[in-house]
Amino acid sequence: MLVLLFEFLSQYISALNVFQYLTLRAIMGVLTALFIALWFGPAMITMLTRLKIGQYIRAEGPESHLVKAGTPTMGGVLILLAIAVSTLLWADLSNRYTWVVLGVTLGFGLVGGMDDYLKLKRQQSLGLTARQKYISLSLVGFAAACYLFVSAPSAVETTLYLPIFKEAQINLGWLFIPWVYLVVVGASNAVNLTDGLDGLAIMPTILVSGGLGVFAYVSGHAVIADYLGVPKVSGAGEVVVFCGAIFGAGLGFLWFNTYPAQVFMGDVGALALGAALGIVAVVVRQEIVLAIMGGVFVLETLSVILQVGYFKASGGKRIFRMAPLHHHYEKKGWAEPKVIVRFWIITVVLVMVGLATLKVR
Repeated sequence: MLVLLFEFLSQYISALNVFQYLTLRAIMGVLTALFIALWFGPAMITMLTRLKIGQYIRAEGPESHLVKAGTPTMGGVLILLAIAVSTLLWADLSNRYTWVVLGVTLGFGLVGGMDDYLKLKRQQSLGLTARQKYISLSLVGFAAACYLFVSAPSAVETTLYLPIFKEAQINLGWLFIPWVYLVVVGASNAVNLTDGLDGLAIMPTILVSGGLGVFAYVSGHAVIADYLGVPKVSGAGEVVVFCGAIFGAGLGFLWFNTYPAQVFMGDVGALALGAALGIVAVVVRQEIVLAIMGGVFVLETLSVILQVGYFKASGGKRIFRMAPLHHHYEKKGWAEPKVIVRFWIITVVLVMVGLATLKVR
């Protein structure tokens, strides 16, 4: 929105041309989202507390979590507000990718919000049924996949690229649609599964969004993309503003979500943020890099799949003391802050590994 305004005003005030630079707008996106989250955070927490929109703790969870019952939830609304406003202010609204990434994020957030609402209404930790949630998320995921496939100007936008191996690429063709669906819905659920401890999910999300922002900038820059051997996706550079908004909104939310948390993001935040990371990775053609950077999300998801599968196959035996993985370490006696910070450290390392693939090609 402001891009068009400053472009018009630059005819009279040449200094305003500086706002045409993508890097500056990305920085402004970070700062705007951070300011919104910090400014409105206390008021939203107070409102959620007054409305008794508190977290319900599942009975089979760790006993140490019982003290968290009643902590305000649905704080993800604050994150989405900050992301949406910041993106609309600083991104180029004529760019189709701006609307794709924002639409997917808000769409998944809406499904998550419905799930949170039903949990509160029923006063238990069960919201939408698995079938209802699956169908709702699938509709949004498939809609985005179909749009990206139909509107793709070249084969570059529908080709799967493998990091490290410069010539390794697979033209997916129509398989691009189910692939995008799997990436977006999978990433969404992975972040949702990780969101079980104070600040555990939001910090990796911040770090991964920053890493993907670098790829977005590179992918949208013809010269740099060619030099580094990264697929050149016309218009993808604008997504860096959206990544900056996630980064800033995440930092602002972490201010209130760090241990001991004053507010939880709920499914409205977790499902939306996971989908946001997934769709950004799709746009910049770095789905494999997302799996590397978001290794913590992948491990958390695998721990649940393995636990459930082994439990059914072995007649009631378990691999982990409890799944997802972070609960396993809690059951082993690790203090919650230790689990959280160590998972953060692992994510920092994985994001650096992901960024290193820019040169190792």
